[in-house]
Amino acid sequence: MSDAKMDPSKPFMPSEKDRKALLAWARESISAELERRRPSPPELSPALSVSLGAFVTLNKNASLRGCIGMIAGRGPLVETIHNMALAAAFEDPRFPSLRADELPEITIEITILTPLEKLPSTDDIVIGRHGLYLVKGGYSGIFLPQVPVEWGWDKATYLDELCHKAGLPSGSWKAPDAQLYYFEGAVFSEKSE
Repeated sequence: MSDAKMDPSKPFMPSEKDRKALLAWARESISAELERRRPSPPELSPALSVSLGAFVTLNKNASLRGCIGMIAGRGPLVETIHNMALAAAFEDPRFPSLRADELPEITIEITILTPLEKLPSTDDIVIGRHGLYLVKGGYSGIFLPQVPVEWGWDKATYLDELCHKAGLPSGSWKAPDAQLYYFEGAVFSEKSE
């Protein structure tokens, strides 16, 4: 799976059983850290034993409370989810560390990323299906597939907002030295399961 190209005919999505196990694992990872105990990782299907990137997003009362991720995995997916759940809860510089009394109010969302692929053409971008990663010079920026949907962006706005996130002017994605990648994200949350 980590070496496979995206299949344009079907979006990437783990099984319902794996999605529920990963969401429970993210919550258990945070809970165990708050209680200073060691959690036991879940059993996942063999298809998810590969190394994939993932983001864990925490929302409280429908507002962002933390979001941290890795574009590419550096170990088994279950390990990446554990690490990103802890990072979202305790290391997101935009928020104070999560307190134990907040955990019941938190909704967890996970985005598992397919491997990055060079974007052949911006015509290939499908809003809501493709996340984008831009690299230009020493700058970079990433948006998960759900971001342009949440903000109601069209393709042109999506690309320009990606430039802004990378700290670059609008249209920088067109520069000859700009590298634009796309990926799919299997997005699921506790409220959707």
